[in-house]
Amino acid sequence: MVTAGSARAVQEPRAGAGRCGRGALMAHYKAADSKREQFRRYLEKSGVLDTLTKVLVALYEEPEKPNSALDFLKQHLGASTPENPEVEALRLEVTEMKEKYEAVLEENKKLKTKLAQYEPPQDEKLGE
Repeated sequence: MVTAGSARAVQEPRAGAGRCGRGALMAHYKAADSKREQFRRYLEKSGVLDTLTKVLVALYEEPEKPNSALDFLKQHLGASTPENPEVEALRLEVTEMKEKYEAVLEENKKLKTKLAQYEPPQDEKLGE
Protein backbone atom coordinates (compact mmCIF):
# COMPACT_ATOMS: atom_id res chain seq x y z
CA MET A 1 0.00 0.00 0.00
CA VAL A 2 1.30 3.44 -0.97
CA THR A 3 0.64 6.31 1.36
CA ALA A 4 0.54 9.94 0.35
CA GLY A 5 3.85 10.58 2.08
CA SER A 6 5.64 7.70 0.37
CA ALA A 7 4.25 8.64 -3.06
CA ARG A 8 5.49 12.17 -2.54
CA ALA A 9 8.89 10.87 -1.63
CA VAL A 10 9.01 8.98 -4.90
CA GLN A 11 7.88 11.95 -6.99
CA GLU A 12 9.84 14.73 -5.33
CA PRO A 13 13.50 14.44 -4.43
CA ARG A 14 14.62 15.52 -0.99
CA ALA A 15 15.49 19.15 -0.54
CA GLY A 16 19.09 19.77 -1.54
CA ALA A 17 19.46 16.38 -3.21
CA GLY A 18 20.23 16.35 -6.92
CA ARG A 19 20.95 20.04 -7.33
CA CYS A 20 24.18 19.19 -9.03
CA GLY A 21 22.28 16.77 -11.26
CA ARG A 22 19.73 19.42 -12.20
CA GLY A 23 22.45 21.90 -13.09
CA ALA A 24 24.19 19.37 -15.27
CA LEU A 25 20.88 18.46 -16.87
CA MET A 26 20.11 22.12 -17.62
CA ALA A 27 23.58 22.60 -19.08
CA HIS A 28 23.00 19.54 -21.26
CA TYR A 29 19.69 20.96 -22.52
CA LYS A 30 21.28 24.35 -23.23
CA ALA A 31 24.11 22.67 -25.17
CA ALA A 32 21.59 20.62 -27.15
CA ASP A 33 19.50 23.73 -27.84
CA SER A 34 22.61 25.58 -28.95
CA LYS A 35 23.54 22.78 -31.36
CA ARG A 36 19.98 22.68 -32.69
CA GLU A 37 20.01 26.44 -33.21
CA GLN A 38 23.35 26.28 -35.02
CA PHE A 39 22.05 23.50 -37.25
CA ARG A 40 18.85 25.43 -37.95
CA ARG A 41 20.88 28.51 -38.94
CA TYR A 42 23.06 26.33 -41.17
CA LEU A 43 19.98 24.92 -42.94
CA GLU A 44 18.55 28.41 -43.31
CA LYS A 45 21.77 29.90 -44.74
CA SER A 46 22.20 27.05 -47.21
CA GLY A 47 18.65 27.45 -48.53
CA VAL A 48 17.43 24.04 -47.38
CA LEU A 49 14.56 25.43 -45.31
CA ASP A 50 13.30 27.61 -48.18
CA THR A 51 13.50 24.75 -50.66
CA LEU A 52 11.71 22.32 -48.37
CA THR A 53 9.04 24.91 -47.62
CA LYS A 54 8.44 25.56 -51.32
CA VAL A 55 8.13 21.86 -52.11
CA LEU A 56 5.81 21.24 -49.17
CA VAL A 57 3.65 24.21 -50.19
CA ALA A 58 3.50 22.83 -53.75
CA LEU A 59 2.34 19.48 -52.35
CA TYR A 60 -0.24 21.24 -50.16
CA GLU A 61 -1.56 23.23 -53.13
CA GLU A 62 -1.70 20.18 -55.40
CA PRO A 63 -5.40 19.75 -56.28
CA GLU A 64 -5.12 15.98 -56.62
CA LYS A 65 -2.77 14.62 -54.00
CA PRO A 66 -0.26 12.09 -55.38
CA ASN A 67 -0.35 8.49 -54.17
CA SER A 68 3.16 8.83 -52.81
CA ALA A 69 3.99 12.09 -51.10
CA LEU A 70 7.60 10.92 -50.77
CA ASP A 71 7.92 10.41 -54.54
CA PHE A 72 6.42 13.87 -55.06
CA LEU A 73 9.05 15.36 -52.74
CA LYS A 74 11.89 13.47 -54.40
CA GLN A 75 10.76 14.54 -57.86
CA HIS A 76 10.35 18.19 -56.94
CA LEU A 77 13.50 18.41 -54.86
CA GLY A 78 15.55 17.00 -57.72
CA ALA A 79 13.97 19.43 -60.16
CA SER A 80 14.39 22.47 -57.96
CA THR A 81 18.14 22.24 -57.52
CA PRO A 82 20.03 24.71 -59.67
CA GLU A 83 22.13 23.11 -62.39
CA ASN A 84 25.81 23.01 -61.58
CA PRO A 85 27.72 24.82 -64.37
CA GLU A 86 30.28 22.02 -64.42
CA VAL A 87 27.56 19.42 -65.00
CA GLU A 88 26.14 21.47 -67.86
CA ALA A 89 29.60 21.80 -69.43
CA LEU A 90 30.09 18.03 -69.19
CA ARG A 91 26.70 17.41 -70.83
CA LEU A 92 27.66 19.70 -73.69
CA GLU A 93 30.99 17.91 -74.05
CA VAL A 94 29.25 14.51 -74.15
CA THR A 95 26.92 15.77 -76.89
CA GLU A 96 29.87 17.05 -78.93
CA MET A 97 31.74 13.77 -78.47
CA LYS A 98 28.72 11.78 -79.64
CA GLU A 99 28.55 13.90 -82.79
CA LYS A 100 32.28 13.41 -83.44
CA TYR A 101 31.91 9.68 -82.83
CA GLU A 102 29.10 9.43 -85.39
CA ALA A 103 31.17 11.41 -87.91
CA VAL A 104 34.18 9.11 -87.39
CA LEU A 105 31.97 6.03 -87.82
CA GLU A 106 30.63 7.43 -91.09
CA GLU A 107 34.14 8.28 -92.31
CA ASN A 108 35.34 4.79 -91.35
CA LYS A 109 32.51 3.23 -93.34
CA LYS A 110 33.37 5.31 -96.43
CA LEU A 111 37.07 4.48 -96.15
CA LYS A 112 36.32 0.75 -95.86
CA THR A 113 34.19 0.95 -99.01
CA LYS A 114 36.94 2.84 -100.83
CA LEU A 115 39.59 0.38 -99.65
CA ALA A 116 37.49 -2.55 -100.79
CA GLN A 117 37.69 -1.20 -104.37
CA TYR A 118 41.50 -1.49 -104.35
CA GLU A 119 41.86 -4.80 -102.53
CA PRO A 120 41.31 -8.10 -104.26
CA PRO A 121 38.35 -10.14 -103.01
CA GLN A 122 39.02 -12.49 -100.10
CA ASP A 123 38.68 -15.62 -102.35
CA GLU A 124 41.61 -14.54 -104.56
CA LYS A 125 43.82 -13.96 -101.52
CA LEU A 126 43.21 -17.51 -100.31
CA GLY A 127 44.14 -18.99 -103.74
CA GLU A 128 47.54 -17.30 -103.83
